[in-house]
Amino acid sequence: MFQYRGRRADPERADASRRVAAWARAALALENEATVTVSEIACGDPACGGAETVVLVMRPGRRTAAAKVKMPLSRVTEDVLREALAELA
Repeated sequence: MFQYRGRRADPERADASRRVAAWARAALALENEATVTVSEIACGDPACGGAETVVLVMRPGRRTAAAKVKMPLSRVTEDVLREALAELA
């Protein structure tokens, strides 16, 4: 399951969220029952460029895990995401 949470309805942002969620599923070899949510939130850290991307991974029977990428959703690459998810693997 995939969920997108963002500030406004934007087809490009929704596409980017689906792409990031798919990368997360593949990187973590998630089972079908797991849920991945992708959010872009405001970030006060200058390194973020004004926004950061948060990926939540919810697996049955386990605590929700979060990975943060200090960049806007539109700039997240598969390699950057894999690095952020390394702690969750």
